[in-house]
Amino acid sequence: MSHDALPAPLAARAGSALTGRIRVPGDKSISHRSLMFGAVSLGETRIEGLLEADDVLATGRAMAALGATVTRDGEGAWRVGGLGCGGLLEPEGVLDFGNAGTGSRLTMGLVGGHAIAATFVGDASLSRRPMGRVLNPLREMGVEVIARAGDRLPLTLRGPKTPTPITYRVPMASAQVKSAVLLAGLGAPGVTTVIEAVATRDHTERMLQGFGAALSVEIGVAGERIIRLEGRPELKAQHVVVPGDPSSAAFAVVAGLIVPGSDVTVENVLLNPQRTGLFQTLVEMGADLAIENERLSGGERVGDVHVRASRLKGVVVPPERAPSMIDEYPILAIAAAFAEGPTVMEGLEELRVKESDRLAAVARGLEANGVACTEGEASLVVEGLRAGVRIGGGRVATHLDHRIAMAFLVLGMAADAVVTVDDTTMIATSFPSFRGLMEGLGAEFVEA
Repeated sequence: MSHDALPAPLAARAGSALTGRIRVPGDKSISHRSLMFGAVSLGETRIEGLLEADDVLATGRAMAALGATVTRDGEGAWRVGGLGCGGLLEPEGVLDFGNAGTGSRLTMGLVGGHAIAATFVGDASLSRRPMGRVLNPLREMGVEVIARAGDRLPLTLRGPKTPTPITYRVPMASAQVKSAVLLAGLGAPGVTTVIEAVATRDHTERMLQGFGAALSVEIGVAGERIIRLEGRPELKAQHVVVPGDPSSAAFAVVAGLIVPGSDVTVENVLLNPQRTGLFQTLVEMGADLAIENERLSGGERVGDVHVRASRLKGVVVPPERAPSMIDEYPILAIAAAFAEGPTVMEGLEELRVKESDRLAAVARGLEANGVACTEGEASLVVEGLRAGVRIGGGRVATHLDHRIAMAFLVLGMAADAVVTVDDTTMIATSFPSFRGLMEGLGAEFVEA
């Protein structure tokens, strides 16, 4: 998606039941990391099932700009010729990440572990997002940061000749901050330690171990996760098979639950325990949801998620579950709109600093479509179904946020009136096949 793409509004309306089996694109988190770890490994990493969306492709271009060879072969797999740990080269131009928050923040860690300089730029949405949470620990490791006020893009990093290994207690639940520190630690002599009070998605730890890093994880006396990484390892190229993204699967899953008569299966979905909070919450809400064909693939649990239309009830979602479903709260709010009774979501402060202020965007979208809700500083209460109140008929401001766009299109699939979103171009950043897959299940979209 180009930075100046014209908006493409779209509307969704209720139609027949959704039925069928689909496969969503590869997991976004694993796709980003596969390209990065391949770039700093020795040999050629082959990646099957890479998410070919704008965000991930931006990361691929950045790795190529840093000296790795990144190509797509005739079988649809991606090959990354790595430079080894510490081997990245100073790019000739800027690293343009478009809308990719994960790609930009993790690459800042990689660059910070090398004695090179690189300038990071992005689109309007990414340029509004705070980077200080990543830059502050990098500064402790000796990285020079040249940034405008508020530590936002565009900015330039210059890594030190010898990064300082640090012990860093992550002040918020953020897999991106944890990962950036660990990636910078690859270039530091000695042991870099990251402590997180609340467990976040652990793809970085799992994959670094898979590529040959000496990395250990233990649980401290207070229940915190203590991650230790020995710097300057010899990482070796791997064959990576990327499972389906649970954050993308969530849209079809919720649609299958709220559209009457539906029966939907999403195949080959990643079931990492740090990514399945939404599925757990939906079951608590009374969803007819089953995991089938569960198996191990590349060290990760995967399976098929089978749902049937269900009568949902409101629940209280515990705040400690937020890290395992942080990207799924917009679509959970849609499920909650069709539940009986209120659904209470807390611990949502991280939603304020996503592609948009997602908490505010979700609340305004719900209100525009007749769904009562209460927005707190870090909470959202969705009142659910109310007698005599019609859902739908509104136009939703997406604020360049792909998950807001997709979530409210799902709302329209079960609403009493058409729901319109003001733009869908940014859906390509994470789920370019969203419309085609949903239409294949029976969803009805109309140009707005």
